[in-house]
Amino acid sequence: MDVALMIWIWVLLGGIAHCQRPASVNIGAVFSFDSVIGGVAKVAMEMAVSDVNADPIVLNGTKLNLIMEDASCSVFLGSIGAFRALEQGVAAIIGPQSSSIAHVISQIANGLQVPLVSYAATDPTLTALQFPYFFRAVSSDSEQMAAMSDLIEFYGWKEVIAVFLDDDYGRNGISVLGDELQKRRLRIAYKLPLSVQFDPEEITNLLNQSKIFGPRVYVVHINSDPRLRFFHIAHKLKMMDSDYVWLATDWLSATIDSFSSAQIQTSLSVLQGVVALRQHIPDSIQKRAFVSRWTKLQNESAVRMGLNTYGFYAYDSVWAVAHSIDKFIQIHKNIIFAVNNNSKLHHSEAVDIQLDKLKVFANGSDVINILLQTNFTGVSGEVQFHTDRNIISSGYDVININQMMIRVGYWSNHLGFSVVPPETLKNKGHGRVPQDQKLDNITWPGGKTERPRGWVIADDARPLRIVVPRRASFVEFVTELNDSHKIQGYCIDVFKKALEFIPYDVPYVLKPFGNGQSNPHYDALVKMVADNIYDAAVGDIAIVTNRTRIVDFSQPYTSTGLVIVAPIDKGKSSAWVFLKPFTADMWCATAASFVMVGVVIWILEHRVNDDFRGPPKRQIVTMCMFSLSTLFKTNQENTVSSLGRMVMIVWLFLLMVITASYTASLTSILTVEQLSSPITGIDSLIASNSPIGYQVGSFAYNYLTESLYVQRSRLVPLGNPEEYARALQLGPSHGGVAAIIDELPYVELFLSKHKDFGIIGQQFTRSSWGFAFQRESPLALDMSTAILKLSENGELQKIQKEWFCKMGCPEERKSKTDSNQLHFTSFWGLYLSCGVATLAALLVFLLRTIRQYVRYKQRQKDISPPSLEPSTSKCSHVIYSFFNFIDEKEEAIKKIFTHCENPQQQPS
Repeated sequence: MDVALMIWIWVLLGGIAHCQRPASVNIGAVFSFDSVIGGVAKVAMEMAVSDVNADPIVLNGTKLNLIMEDASCSVFLGSIGAFRALEQGVAAIIGPQSSSIAHVISQIANGLQVPLVSYAATDPTLTALQFPYFFRAVSSDSEQMAAMSDLIEFYGWKEVIAVFLDDDYGRNGISVLGDELQKRRLRIAYKLPLSVQFDPEEITNLLNQSKIFGPRVYVVHINSDPRLRFFHIAHKLKMMDSDYVWLATDWLSATIDSFSSAQIQTSLSVLQGVVALRQHIPDSIQKRAFVSRWTKLQNESAVRMGLNTYGFYAYDSVWAVAHSIDKFIQIHKNIIFAVNNNSKLHHSEAVDIQLDKLKVFANGSDVINILLQTNFTGVSGEVQFHTDRNIISSGYDVININQMMIRVGYWSNHLGFSVVPPETLKNKGHGRVPQDQKLDNITWPGGKTERPRGWVIADDARPLRIVVPRRASFVEFVTELNDSHKIQGYCIDVFKKALEFIPYDVPYVLKPFGNGQSNPHYDALVKMVADNIYDAAVGDIAIVTNRTRIVDFSQPYTSTGLVIVAPIDKGKSSAWVFLKPFTADMWCATAASFVMVGVVIWILEHRVNDDFRGPPKRQIVTMCMFSLSTLFKTNQENTVSSLGRMVMIVWLFLLMVITASYTASLTSILTVEQLSSPITGIDSLIASNSPIGYQVGSFAYNYLTESLYVQRSRLVPLGNPEEYARALQLGPSHGGVAAIIDELPYVELFLSKHKDFGIIGQQFTRSSWGFAFQRESPLALDMSTAILKLSENGELQKIQKEWFCKMGCPEERKSKTDSNQLHFTSFWGLYLSCGVATLAALLVFLLRTIRQYVRYKQRQKDISPPSLEPSTSKCSHVIYSFFNFIDEKEEAIKKIFTHCENPQQQPS
């Protein structure tokens, strides 16, 4: 009975003890005390523990103890520090700041089920899948590299040079940067890994080596360095001038923020023009109060470093752990550590660390679940975690250093760049709109405010390697002269002229490709550019789909396309060939002249010539037929008035010239060469099953076989214009070809020397020639701009005329095929003279008639009393009377005047 009572009392006391809240809770902190981030975090965490213990609500009387261990920037010492903290039974570990140390301690945290909350380990490979007990209370480098990539894209740079520490933090961060850039069709051109020892000689050598590279945009992703050794070396190497762009991740802003006022004045001079990112801390009452406390501590000399963003995250990390432990105790009433049964640890020979005393945090997974539900407003803003254990990011500030740190804008993953804080835009419901992306003006290295080009041609020691086709035919476009080895041609002249419009020197060397006996294959030439054998290709290179997949082309400098060439003879004639001597405007002008002359002659002859009088129907027929009958010299009507005869003289001279020209033109057209081939276009050519010629090396072969499905056996390779002519003359029945398919510029040059052939149908493909560059080459964009300038100022046309217009330009030669056709422009002077003479005669006639009418009306007025009709009717009466007067014969009018002047001669 006594035994049972004792057991019951023991159980009761044990239960009471178990239900009581612990008097204190230990949490560990492993970080580097003397580092830029660690020095600030140490003070911030001590402030947080003090505030937690002073708060009667959080932990409700349970004291929070912070056990700090110095990692001294060493993975080995950091691991030992973690074990020391875990020996003392910690419910969570704050830190570490180093991503490399975090990888190791996360493994330990997994084994002992102790939550690990880091305020500074940004390595994106620290994932919840591998490390379920790892929480990140700071933005991951995945977020930061997305911001950096957006910044690079925002300013239009295509390639960058990445400078990074060769450790987990540096390598993994730059790897994510490369992925983000690739999404935007940008790339890391070169990588400069630095050892963690920060050897000045090594940095100097790497930066000197990078000078020979083309890109001048550097992304620096290293550890915080209070001495700014990297930028001091870059400044000493004269790499902080206007040719360079320096972008830094948040390590630089954290370093500068931690400087004292005296350090800032002496350190920022070497950072002129650098642009950096800084984790955005939203403005709030808590933030302002925290900054005020920190400033007070600085003034009291209790703190020697300035407050950087990692201090905010360290402070909030302690509070997040405290809130979680408080909720855990409310549920489980106590914190219990279980004995570790790992036999390997029991047999450890450790001297200072007794691994067999390490205990597993019972129900540590429950703390993980509580941490995932964290949601409070701290000094760094809203503290919430994603399911991947990463804090919800507030975005980044974009910082420009120009004698001081200036914030030029903000970035957030959902809104992009803006000059307004992202929390303000988010509250207003804004979305990410490309045209709304904006940053304030930035001062770049060298003090310039215009955006740097970010790319230069390599030093003279390494000029651009430019491959050019060594053509064996159509050498006017590009080839190498055998005697002097000089490379020349239309394409070369365009390239050299375009270089004059590029605002920097471009050293280059031209490398011919081909044996000179046959034209090279252009697909192989372009592939050598894609394979980095050459930097660019210059020549008559068609821009076609399969080539654009592997290289970038400049703006086209000439248009081209495939056409069909076939023999021509003097065969067929059109039923409407009689219309061809005149162009449409010439026919219209001639018809208008016939009508005008007929009307004017009728007006001039109507009063004096009985042939132009009579019923209206007869007069209309006479008016229309008179000028037409002059064409055949069969007109029955004679002109009697002097004005009519003058008009007829001019008209007959015009008619003589026009008739003679028409006869000569029609005679020539009836004997002009007409296309004799039964082929009318590409469809009929394919359907004919006849052999088809193509130029060796041209893309026409692939197009015909892969796009038009022409049998390869039908295609005949031809190397030069002489082979073209011979194959076309032989024809398909004698071992030749029915037609040749080639690009228009070659065909035009061929036809300028061979008149027995012509183009059939229309151009059936559309393409252009351009210069090929390696993918993402900035020179491609600058060359495109230069070609556009050449086109706008007429230089392209001048170069084309110099090479191809010695025997007439292609447009002129094309127009000469219709040279037998008469244009109005050739006769406009003659038509103008006829029109002036006709209108002058008509004007003289009208003036004389008006004069007669005025005299006539004056005589009537002298004889008859004035009329009382209204003015309107009088006006219409005058017009009617004038036309009646004109309709009268000239002879009758003269008799009226004679009668008025001699009234006594009237019979009584």
